[in-house]
Amino acid sequence: MGDELLDLKANVLKALGQPTRLKILELLRNGERCVCEIFPAIKEEQSNVSRHLALMKAAGILASRKQGQMVYYRVRDPQVFKLLDGVSALLKRHVNERKTLARQLA
Repeated sequence: MGDELLDLKANVLKALGQPTRLKILELLRNGERCVCEIFPAIKEEQSNVSRHLALMKAAGILASRKQGQMVYYRVRDPQVFKLLDGVSALLKRHVNERKTLARQLA
């Protein structure tokens, strides 16, 4: 695998690796949302949300469109949700393994 591809992968994973961005993505799981809906829904300041949206857009995770003065964001490719779901499944297995180990040690 070439260094350029590894760098691109790392940029996408960095863009996903922040709790506020994950909140935004979970909100967008149900479809496109106006930025005016996003920041109150995740209880963050608008300037902070706008910064995170711009970073994910630059990484190719989000797309936006302007309608009048409103800016709407959506996830460009639903594969991102498969990735997030895969991480959740990994964490569940990890937690279950730890519970099993704890029971064995008790």
